[in-house]
Amino acid sequence: MAKYLCVNIDHIATIREARKVREPEPVAAAIIAELAGCHGITVHLRQDRRHINDGDVHLLRHTVTGSLNLEMTPTAEMVQFAKTVLPNMVTLVPEGPNELTTEGGLNVEAGISEITAAVQNLRASGILVSLFIDPKTEQVKAARKAGADYVEFHTGPYADAFERRNENEIELELSKLQDQITFASKSGLRVNAGHGLNYRNVKRISELNGIEELNIGHSIVARAALVGMERAVKEMLNLLG
Repeated sequence: MAKYLCVNIDHIATIREARKVREPEPVAAAIIAELAGCHGITVHLRQDRRHINDGDVHLLRHTVTGSLNLEMTPTAEMVQFAKTVLPNMVTLVPEGPNELTTEGGLNVEAGISEITAAVQNLRASGILVSLFIDPKTEQVKAARKAGADYVEFHTGPYADAFERRNENEIELELSKLQDQITFASKSGLRVNAGHGLNYRNVKRISELNGIEELNIGHSIVARAALVGMERAVKEMLNLLG
């Protein structure tokens, strides 16, 4: 069963940026989420800075008492920024200019040279590095070759199958995930998971063996808009046992 919950607060910043004002503050949301019991905070610093910005990350680094996980694309600019902030973990993710959200895992196999260089550069500064990948054997092997500490498996296809209520697809996706979690663990990689997880579908993912941490954002922020961040986080923690 997953041990830890890391709350992604990107969409607190999305609400702020809808009006280009100062509120709501992502830092305030992070503080409340941590007080409610979550184990870490995740933010995705996109190249277009559409929600989280550089200042948010610097403030969070000085505020978050648990783990700060910075999601970013593996460009030289982003790597240098991470080395100035020194988050606990960097998760390297793919990024498309017009995507609403991350649409798939990082193709580590195809970009092995660039990704390996980014991993080595970040680890040299004492930052743990995770690669957000699809649950595929070739990507796990490439992540290991690149020198990553963690992989984070993309759970979007499982979440989509769950929304369609297709039990055969659900079981297939869970089986794929469990197989690759086991393979990654045997390869010396630690395992996180996330994307599309919510209060309806998280239970079965959390019961897979070998996942350390789940990264969940949109559903928690959406719930928080109705009942508050503290209650939203506690309800998710209760589902994780």
